[in-house]
Amino acid sequence: MTYEEYLDEVTTLIFEKFGVTEKQAITMVMRAQDAEFFVKHDDNEALRNVDQAHADAKALYAAAQEKQPPRRK
Repeated sequence: MTYEEYLDEVTTLIFEKFGVTEKQAITMVMRAQDAEFFVKHDDNEALRNVDQAHADAKALYAAAQEKQPPRRK
């Protein structure tokens, strides 16, 4: 898949698997791009596959959760 298709796939997986809004999923992927998380994916087409998209979606979601302040009980 193309680089753009890969980013779309990761965004869709975050939205579908983790129950966040589409806007939140897009923001996570955009922040990862800004942090150069996807540079290797752009350079190496072999990294742009469905299995890797699932792993990256999970990693980006987990990283976003770590940055959020604790919720009040």
